[in-house]
Amino acid sequence: MSDFAKRWSSPQGEGVGERIKGAVRPEGPLKPRIEQATRQLQMQITKLDNTANKLKEKDNATFSKIVNYLQKHDTDHATVYANELAEIRKMYKMISQARLALEQIVTRLSTVTDLGDVVVTLAPAMSVIRSVKTGLTQVMPAAEGEISEISSMLSSILVDAGQMSGTTLNFESANEDAEKILAEASTLAEARMKEKLPDLGTLGISEGEKHQI
Repeated sequence: MSDFAKRWSSPQGEGVGERIKGAVRPEGPLKPRIEQATRQLQMQITKLDNTANKLKEKDNATFSKIVNYLQKHDTDHATVYANELAEIRKMYKMISQARLALEQIVTRLSTVTDLGDVVVTLAPAMSVIRSVKTGLTQVMPAAEGEISEISSMLSSILVDAGQMSGTTLNFESANEDAEKILAEASTLAEARMKEKLPDLGTLGISEGEKHQI
């Protein structure tokens, strides 16, 4: 087995030399670590899906209340629930954007085939995950610890892959790639919201209130 193959997927030996390496890189071969990180990301995506579904149900219930109050010509209560709906939809969009961004990271990790790919893939992924964590902690505080764990795992893999391959990180390129991933996720999340959630504009809500939504 080649040296690359050993580093990529085989258990490490227990000789003196390997123990010295283990002091710097104790986690072992990269492939199973990437697979573990991918599984944890997929678990987070599932949790985000569940949260999004609950928010969608709450959105529909709140929208129905707005319709009910408007039918009664009770604009005061309708406005209160319109403002509540605006907050629900902000959370829904944040959850959707985070889910889509993590999904892109999972897709990229699944196509990694060598050490150079690991570095190129994980550098922007780290920025994306940090951004996702910042947003999610406002909506899902319990997710902070889990995402921090994933971030630490990927950071360790990134460092090890860089050392093994001798690849120098291009931070400018990585940041641009991360921004692109987040922008695409935001655009897609916005489009999916329009498809899945009812439009208040059809109810005759004022321009100011529609802007909030």
